[in-house]
Amino acid sequence: MVSIDVSVLDAGAGDREDKMNTQNTAPLSAYIKIARPDHWVKNVFIMPGLVLALILIEIPDEIGIFLLKFAAGFLATCFIASANYVINEWLDAEFDKYHPTKKYRPVVSQNMKFSLVMAEYAVCIAAGIALSLLVNIPFLLTEVVLLVMGILYNVKPIRTKDIVYLDVLSESVNNMIRLLLGWFIVCENVYPPSSVLVGYWMAGAFLMAVKRYAEYRMIGDPKLAGSYRKSFARYTEATLLCSSFFYALCATFLIGIFLLKYRIEYIVAIPVLFFLFCYYLYIAYKPDSAAQKPEKLFREKKLMILVGILVVLFAVLTVVDIPVMEMWETAFFIPTKK
Repeated sequence: MVSIDVSVLDAGAGDREDKMNTQNTAPLSAYIKIARPDHWVKNVFIMPGLVLALILIEIPDEIGIFLLKFAAGFLATCFIASANYVINEWLDAEFDKYHPTKKYRPVVSQNMKFSLVMAEYAVCIAAGIALSLLVNIPFLLTEVVLLVMGILYNVKPIRTKDIVYLDVLSESVNNMIRLLLGWFIVCENVYPPSSVLVGYWMAGAFLMAVKRYAEYRMIGDPKLAGSYRKSFARYTEATLLCSSFFYALCATFLIGIFLLKYRIEYIVAIPVLFFLFCYYLYIAYKPDSAAQKPEKLFREKKLMILVGILVVLFAVLTVVDIPVMEMWETAFFIPTKK
């Protein structure tokens, strides 16, 4: 279904193993670590798509089957994401050695075998595909797209990770794919609104650009930053900040279109959404910022409180009508769908 030139992945593997031939073979825990199970929390990004489908389309009649599909879909996404992480860890080893913290990752610091890494990659793909079959065909095909995006992002000759701006856009598109995955768990015959899809993509691009900005600031040396990540040779702090601002504007504009179209009451939540974007950018200025490691963002208590407030606010506004909002709707001729 998806083919990879193994010689490309194997490039440098012999040299890497020769340098470590005096070390013991890496333990099983190292191979588990490069699959990044601690990053599986990122797959909660399928939830907005799932919730959106439940609100706009239908609530499944058979809850048991729905919960089974959800569990299978979530695990399938975790395994496909881990497959992408595995090849990312292997192919980035020559660059990660220049990073202040990533130089301690197993592929860089331990004697890992190429054959075992590729076997792990294949197992993750097989598990992800098998679990996807329990959901439905659109979900399966979307998982394949997620897998292909991992290949395009990491593997030469394309390797979008090395291309300025495209590195952010090609990585953040995975958020849009995750939204689709959540949607297809509920509904396989209808697609979500395009404004939500692209807005979610741009929101992910904002998160990725801020992450790049935090990494660039932490490294401190533009030349060293370019050795770690090729796209950093073309970035500056200013361009990263400006691109982050652009992605945030696109995201809030497109998501705002959807919110106003489908329920005018959602306009009350938009200022909170704006503030959430601003606070996330503020986090990037902190030393050892959690923005560099999104899986650690749960430790940012104020950010989690903001997210919680936004979720509760959307839940309330979904069921509570505000009469003055209907007056605004009539005055400004905003078409809505009740």
